[in-house]
This record gives sequence, structure tokens and C-alpha cells, in this order.
Amino acid sequence: MAEKRYWLFKSEPTAYSYADLQGETGGIAEWDGVRNYQARNLIRDEMKSGDGVLFYHSSANPMAVIGTALIVKNAYPDATAWDPNDKHYDPKSTPGNTVWMVVDIQADQEFPKQVTLQEIKDNPKLQNMMVARRGMRLSVQPVTAEEWAEVLLMGGLS
Repeated sequence: MAEKRYWLFKSEPTAYSYADLQGETGGIAEWDGVRNYQARNLIRDEMKSGDGVLFYHSSANPMAVIGTALIVKNAYPDATAWDPNDKHYDPKSTPGNTVWMVVDIQADQEFPKQVTLQEIKDNPKLQNMMVARRGMRLSVQPVTAEEWAEVLLMGGLS
């Protein structure tokens, strides 16, 4: 069995918030609309059911990790790319030529205390987290087991 891995998923709360995820049937949602090849490769090649997710609100005040989720379904084709009426439509992607991938995630635990980007940057144990790097815009990012544990501790989940 593969070792459990950890990720940070960014979402603008005005587009899709942690509360939105919690409100889904069973708290499960398809993580669709990723249109960056590096992020797609992580979804397709690295993410597995059972992996942990830090759910991060970007473009918010403050930007912060709000809670955790679990990947509950391995990568499969993102059908929103095939729908010309969807904002994530990509004419280069078809059912016969899948370009974009999704995973399903399930809400796990909301933090008693959100962990802000500034708090992440101020914590020496988290200095290498991708989200803390200037100009890092990738919407899905790997997180080490040590970073995961530290963020959970900061958020009140030990």
C-alpha cells in the first residue's frame, strides 16, 4: 500500500468555500476546473484515495487554512472540460482525448482556529511550504507529513 501523502488545495471562498464542501451530499465533491499542467500532473500521477488535504481559502482576508479533507476517489477525467457551457470548458479536451483530471474530496475537520498565511510564514517549521513562497500560484501543492502535523497543531487539531 502506498504511503499516505498530504496536499494543500487552494480555493477562493467566493467561488467554492470549505462550507460549500461541507454542504455537499456526504461532504464529497469533485475537485474540478484545474487548468494548470503541473497541478494536473500532481492530480493524475501523485494523489491517491486516503491522502490528506489542507483546505486553503485564497483571495480572502485573511488567506488561511480552514480545515482538512480527504481524497476519496483517485483521478479520473474532468468532464467540465467537455461542456461548452461550463466556465472550465477546454475545446482541446474531449472524452476521447482527456487533458484534465479531477479527484473527489470529502470534508473532514474544520479547524477551531484558522491558520493564516502570515502565521504559516512566521513559523520556522513551515518556512519551506510552497504556499509561503512568493509568487507560488499553484492551486494544488504537496505538503510534507511534518508540515501537515504542524498546521493541524496550529489550527487546534492535534
